[in-house]
Amino acid sequence: MASQRGGKGGYRLARPADTISIAEVIRVVDGPLVSVRGVRPPELSYCGPAESLLPLWIAVRANVRKILGEVTLAEVAAAKLPGDVLGLAEDPEAWTNP
Repeated sequence: MASQRGGKGGYRLARPADTISIAEVIRVVDGPLVSVRGVRPPELSYCGPAESLLPLWIAVRANVRKILGEVTLAEVAAAKLPGDVLGLAEDPEAWTNP
């Protein structure tokens, strides 16, 4: 992104919107996509019964990366999300708490 000062200041994209993933935007604004207690999953370690939490957090991170990495700014702006993302969002249980 590039900034522009002045009365009509703001930001403009440095690349076409169809080449910028939502994951890239989040990383620039907030840092890593998924962290646990402020630490990226590969940097975590667990012992004993909690040992299986590490592959769990890595799997969560991989899925977040897959979804946010495949959706572009252009798709969001045009309201044309990929079919697999829409399928996940249309699942009636997506927003319910078991």
